[in-house]
This record gives sequence, structure tokens and C-alpha cells, in this order.
Amino acid sequence: MTDDGNGFDMTEKKKLKVKIFDKEYSLLVDNEEIATELAEYVNEVMEDTRSELSDQPKDTIAIIAALNIAYDLFMERNRFKEFSIQATDKIKKIKLLLNESNQTTTPS
Repeated sequence: MTDDGNGFDMTEKKKLKVKIFDKEYSLLVDNEEIATELAEYVNEVMEDTRSELSDQPKDTIAIIAALNIAYDLFMERNRFKEFSIQATDKIKKIKLLLNESNQTTTPS
């Protein structure tokens, strides 16, 4: 990984061909494994949506699939936010207990 002096990553991107919803796309990617996984996920959601809405046009299927993906992302963000709040609360309680423990064991 190199830096052009302006903080931009100058890592060479790799070409990757993926197939999503019966169409092939050429992508420039940093990480082929992640890009392949993402393409497979998008394709899976598109195909699932098509099977549920087989009488709908492709653009409607694409929009509904995008909304389903956005919903998944929204739910994961909320789970992460809740987890962070709980973790922060637990850390505060542990620090408080440690402070109390240090005060009771320190001779006056």
C-alpha cells in the first residue's frame, strides 16, 4: 500500500467480473474476496426477490431488493449501536467497582 502524499491509497485495484441478476459486471476492487461475497449476497437477494415477485419488472425487483439490503444494514447498525451502549455501560460499572475496590483496600 502506498500513499500519494495527499492521504489517498494508491494500491492497485484488481479487475473482477461478477454476475448479478443474470448480467455480468466488470468491477475494479481492492479485495476480490469481499467483492465476490458482496456480489453473491446482492445476487441472492435479487433472486429471492424475483421468486417472491415474479410478475414484477426487473427495475421493481431491483428497488425492492435494494430496500431489503438497506433494511438488513439498518438492523445490523442498530444491533451494533445497542451492543456498543451495553458494552460501554458494563465498562463503566467495572471501572466503578475497581475504583471502589481500590479505595477499600488502600490503607488510610
